[in-house]
Amino acid sequence: MSSSVAHFDVAGPDTGRLHRFYGRVFGWQVDEQGPGYALVRTPDGSADGAIVESDDPGLTIGVAVPDLGEALAAAEALGGEVVMPATDNGWVVKGQIADPAGNVITLIQA
Repeated sequence: MSSSVAHFDVAGPDTGRLHRFYGRVFGWQVDEQGPGYALVRTPDGSADGAIVESDDPGLTIGVAVPDLGEALAAAEALGGEVVMPATDNGWVVKGQIADPAGNVITLIQA
């Protein structure tokens, strides 16, 4: 199974500061979509992402997988944990796993 980074989420409690920071430091386009959520467009064909409101800071990558169910099962079999089962949020079908060290990764059905 070959998969690529397709998305990222930057989380924190002050999304306005995060919008300014990523927009000015990296030149990324930040488009607010509603309270607590903004889409982020990066240049040159790199993965796009989002800035999301959260009490805790965090950075989560999203990996596109050809078979979400298979990837979730493989993660568990290899010592990881499914922290969010396959979920259709209206835009994409995704799930989340934690690797053996506890790092959370979003898996996106390609």
